[in-house]
Amino acid sequence: MKFIFALLATSAFSFSVFAADVSGIKIPDSAKVEGQELKLNGAGVRTRMFIKVYVGALYLEQKMNAADAVLGNKGVKRMALHIMRDLKADVFSGALQDGLTANNSAAEIAKIEDRIKEFNGIISGTGGVKKGDVVQLDYLPVAGTRVVINGDTKGAIGGEDFYRALLKVWLGDKPIDSDLKKSLLGT
Repeated sequence: MKFIFALLATSAFSFSVFAADVSGIKIPDSAKVEGQELKLNGAGVRTRMFIKVYVGALYLEQKMNAADAVLGNKGVKRMALHIMRDLKADVFSGALQDGLTANNSAAEIAKIEDRIKEFNGIISGTGGVKKGDVVQLDYLPVAGTRVVINGDTKGAIGGEDFYRALLKVWLGDKPIDSDLKKSLLGT
């Protein structure tokens, strides 16, 4: 009887810690960013030519299912990428660059061009990401975009406009993966 109670208690605990298992990756149901408790909005797999690249998870202060609402929200946010295969820095930053260009106007890109270069420099400085790594792209209203890999802060880029442009990679009109966009928005 004690064993059954312990098993039930353990199961209840694991349900409260992880909201989802996406392609074998356990996604936490919440994230604490600079003391702010964020809720998992949605999570899904980024695939490219049938190859699983990463599991993306979007965390917000409150759940939202419309991309415009998320993009217009000025609060703390996190986009977490749970890497499922090794990616060289130039491949990783190149894919993000393609997503930025596809989802932002030429004028928007021109306004943040120096910060895109700064972001690409941060990614290049990592030498790439490996299977099992977790990349967190946090938006902090005071500091801007913070890039964290496996708990180690790699750099920060100022401005809410940069984070909004970056988030459009996943939530824009031409997202990097339309199925992932739907999953992030819980639709």
